Amino acid sequence: MKKALIILLLPLYFQATAQNQNENNQNQNENQEVKRSGFQKDKLFTGGSANIGFSNGTTMLGITPQLGYSLTNWLDAGITFNLNYISQRDYYTTDKVRQTTFGPGAFMRIFPVNFLFAGAQYEYNMIHQKQIFANGTPTSRYNYNANSLLVGAGYAGGRERGGNTYYYLSIMWDIAGDPNSPYVDNLGRATPVIRAGYNIGLFQNRYRKANRY
Repeated sequence: MKKALIILLLPLYFQATAQNQNENNQNQNENQEVKRSGFQKDKLFTGGSANIGFSNGTTMLGITPQLGYSLTNWLDAGITFNLNYISQRDYYTTDKVRQTTFGPGAFMRIFPVNFLFAGAQYEYNMIHQKQIFANGTPTSRYNYNANSLLVGAGYAGGRERGGNTYYYLSIMWDIAGDPNSPYVDNLGRATPVIRAGYNIGLFQNRYRKANRY
């Protein structure tokens, strides 16, 4: 009789044990979600972009390092620093203009899908310009500042949902309207700014390894 009772109660025991285990797992998941609701190191990323261009008498070189944070699966934001060098030579007079631009900024990227994004980047540009005259006139030097607001779109390759390691190619225009902007031509028209870059996610491997256990 006792053996029969034990056999009848065994399924109830296993069912209760399984239910308790599921509840414990659920509580652990909820606790993990609560812990990850604040600042998360694995959402930090670094990287940057580079631009290079050559045309008739003009050479353009630049780098833009950055540090960012993935606020959501579809929104990245952060701070940046730009450093650009431009050398131009006048075709008729052979005069040369050399310009160095640097300064801090901030950016954001919105991803409607994993591989496409709309972006905006503010830059405060400190500009040092030197004009070298071919006829022997003393070199002229100028220092001035300019605000830029670049907006545009781009392609992101290798990006996974929730991930922030990927390479990207973007094209943007300065819409701030500052005549001293390094991104406008002699007629004040915004010129396209093409940049290629790479994002490197920080602390992601460490967090994923910890989550395996």
